[in-house]
Order: sequence, then structure tokens, then C-alpha cells
Amino acid sequence: MIGQHLGSRKRKAANVAAVLATMPRETDIHIGRRLREARLARVLSQGALGKKLGVTFQQVQKYESGANRIGGSRLWDISGILEVPVSYFFEGLPSAGAPATPEAAEAPLMRRSLKLAKEIDAIEDETVKQQMLRLVRALAKGESA
Repeated sequence: MIGQHLGSRKRKAANVAAVLATMPRETDIHIGRRLREARLARVLSQGALGKKLGVTFQQVQKYESGANRIGGSRLWDISGILEVPVSYFFEGLPSAGAPATPEAAEAPLMRRSLKLAKEIDAIEDETVKQQMLRLVRALAKGESA
């Protein structure tokens, strides 16, 4: 009877360990968010990125949510496609063992910021594009004054 009870505890512990192993980690979620930001900044759909990587759009969704971890070689491929350094995906992560900072929590770009960036990037005239950027900077400085 005692042996059965101990066996039951070991099974429960193994089940908990299995569930924890499948849960996304903070690092994977952060990398997924950064992947989404870079993909949207390049105006690429999940399907288009998936096609370039040789995976389905569902796989890209899982990468972006942190549900599936991105291996080193895959991250290297993604950084090449999105034209960002590999280090981009780790920016804003606290150092190992360090507590998360408020700045790290604010790292993900808001949807409207990405939309604004896309709209400005879509302007073909480089002079107009630079003027828009100056206008946005001037408005932002005026708000903080």
C-alpha cells in the first residue's frame, strides 16, 4: 500500500514536470514577440515568412507565441530573411538571473507604432519620408515638454 502511494506521487511529479516542460518560457515568448515585430516591420505575412523558411504559417504562429522554441540555425535563417542581427531577438531580455526591468516590459512595440512605421516606410519619395520622420520627432518632443 505504501509502495503504491509512493508510485502515485512519482507519477504526479512526472506529470507536473512534463507539463512544465511544454509551457513556453519567458525567453521563448520574448523572442517570439521580437520575431513578430520584425516580421510586421518588413510587412511580411506569417505565410510569406513560413514559405521562405520552408515551414507552415502555423509554425510561424507557434514561434511568435513562444509555444515552439526557435533553434539556433532557424533563428539565424530568420534574422537573414528579416534583415536583423540575431542579437535583435534578445534585446530587452534581462541578464540571466537578473530581475525583469520595467523597460523590458515596454520593449514590444505597440500595434499603432508598427502601423505608423509601415505607413512611413510605404512613402516612395525619400525626402517626404524624412520630413515625416522629422515631424513625428518634433511632435514627440512637444508632447514631452
